Amino acid sequence: MRLHLLALLAKEPAHGYELKQALELTFGSAYPSPNIGQIYVTLGRLEKDGLVRAVDVEQSNRPNKKVYYLTAEGREALTQWVDEPTEGPRVRDEFFMKLVLAPLTGVSDQMALISRQRRHYLALMRDLNDLLERTDPANRVATLLIEGAMLHLQADLDWLQRCQEDLI
Repeated sequence: MRLHLLALLAKEPAHGYELKQALELTFGSAYPSPNIGQIYVTLGRLEKDGLVRAVDVEQSNRPNKKVYYLTAEGREALTQWVDEPTEGPRVRDEFFMKLVLAPLTGVSDQMALISRQRRHYLALMRDLNDLLERTDPANRVATLLIEGAMLHLQADLDWLQRCQEDLI
């Protein structure tokens, strides 16, 4: 979440609740709403690391609030994050390790593992479909995030079928 907060602060200074609202507004229900405590702990760490600075802003009818600003170091960290490629496919897939090694132990057979994993992926796909139906179509960010997750899940289901055909 560190870099997500830096990205929002690059747009404009904000306090914790504004950052929470910006995340919720941007990603909608497609992205789990962060806990406000987690946001403030993260902001504290970012401040300690010199990536943001906080300024107390007086309020007349409420306690003072801290508004966070991105520092030059924070902008540099954000730029580096944006410029770096994101991790691609995972070669050390946990399920595949189970699929290959569990039968050697006698704990489970490959077909049982594939069937269980397929049921799990299908349940996740149903959840994503439900989420997509509840998402405002005008929120293209949330829609694209959900659709991307569904495409990854469909690829995993296709791969499971391939594993079943080649290994069993």
